Amino acid sequence: MHIRPLDEALSASPQIAPEDLPDIAAQGFRSVISNRPDGEEPGQPSSEDLRQAAEAAGLAFAHVPVVGGAISDQDVADFREALANLPQPVFGFCRTGTRTTTLWALANVASISADDLIARAKSAGYDLGALRPRLEGAAS
Repeated sequence: MHIRPLDEALSASPQIAPEDLPDIAAQGFRSVISNRPDGEEPGQPSSEDLRQAAEAAGLAFAHVPVVGGAISDQDVADFREALANLPQPVFGFCRTGTRTTTLWALANVASISADDLIARAKSAGYDLGALRPRLEGAAS
């Protein structure tokens, strides 16, 4: 499990398994947000299996499934709402962590510059350079 902090409220990670949830809780996370649609890839755990494991580990859980490369404004609004309502800090994941990071950047563009969002993502190992036009458009 590779946990990459994006800010004080959210860290991103590639796909996790139900058995990872107790360790995530032990690391101080209070919530989990899944950005992966069920059935996206063979063998991937279902959101319901992850929800049950998260709750058993004492973690809140939200499922905000997003199709990679097709993140809508509604997806961003749903992610922002989930993040605002979940106990922090939040552990977010998708297949690689890029969708979670993209959603985080788009959800924060009103309060953080595109340059800073791209730099923070890069320091966490995610290249959001191609997202710059959308970030700059959303900020204006």
